[in-house]
Amino acid sequence: LTGKEALSHFPSLGGPGGSAPGKGHLKQCELLQLSRKQKRLCRREPGLAETLRDAIRLGILECQFQFRSERWNCSLEGRPSLLKRGFKETAFLYAVSSAALTHSLARACSAGRMERCTCDDSPGLENRKAWQWGVCGDNLKYSTKFLKKFLGQKRVGKDLRAKVDIHNTNVGIKAVKNGLKTTCKCHGVSGSCAVRTCWKQLSPFHEVGRLLKLRYDDAVKVFSTSNDAVGHSELAGPQRHGHPAKQPALPRATDLVYVEDSPSFCRPSKYSLGTAGRTCSREGNCDSMCCGRGYNTQSRLVTFSCHCQVRWCCYVECQQCMQEEVVYSCKQ
Repeated sequence: LTGKEALSHFPSLGGPGGSAPGKGHLKQCELLQLSRKQKRLCRREPGLAETLRDAIRLGILECQFQFRSERWNCSLEGRPSLLKRGFKETAFLYAVSSAALTHSLARACSAGRMERCTCDDSPGLENRKAWQWGVCGDNLKYSTKFLKKFLGQKRVGKDLRAKVDIHNTNVGIKAVKNGLKTTCKCHGVSGSCAVRTCWKQLSPFHEVGRLLKLRYDDAVKVFSTSNDAVGHSELAGPQRHGHPAKQPALPRATDLVYVEDSPSFCRPSKYSLGTAGRTCSREGNCDSMCCGRGYNTQSRLVTFSCHCQVRWCCYVECQQCMQEEVVYSCKQ
């Protein structure tokens, strides 16, 4: 779910020439790059293929938004090569992909797009029958349980990269959990809260993306170390302040981790297209993004709607205005 999927919509599966009713999701499952076990789960879960596609799009668009001003802008170009390495960027891709899938599955349950799950029914809510009032909690409990089954996470022995990938995947899931809130609605007379309904609601995915970007900025470089007490290897990073001397520190469960330093992403490579031609902000990131090569300045006229007025009864009338805009782009 992190490298080979196209962003195009699936072809129409209904109507003349389409698949038989109820069988469309089987064709959608075949269009996704999934393992044999994942395709089997997909075929058994009507609605899952569409949710997976939505999650892929959600994760990629959020990644590109968070890195829009960075040298690496989360382009699809070079992604397969990037995923074979242990860079900070790879860590972010695993985290944002698992977060997007967790978020999309929970929302699909509450929206009724999945047959095997419904609204959240976590114990402790004041009223589990929120649907009677037209509200439905996001089912994060089902989402995380299904996701771990879908990804098939197992013990990985001494394989450092596998440990790192699983760790970063779990960081993404935890980031979604971090944004889960209880929302309540009052039903009493004149708006009083004599009677109220509460349900679980996920934060907008932009908040999850922003949190993961902060985790990326503070990512921890790790190595594998043997833990004699538990009899297997585990991830370890640099010592932290106050940590016992000569003893490596374990990364926190919320830390993104990586094993090798990233390339500069300045020039075209198998990992990215480089930064030549990228637009930048002269006062902000041009020096960094252009890698010392300098930048071109270009003026252009842009058209926008202006002097808008509401006309009776039901439309807005605007004029077209033009203004000069200066654009800065990195030199070759």
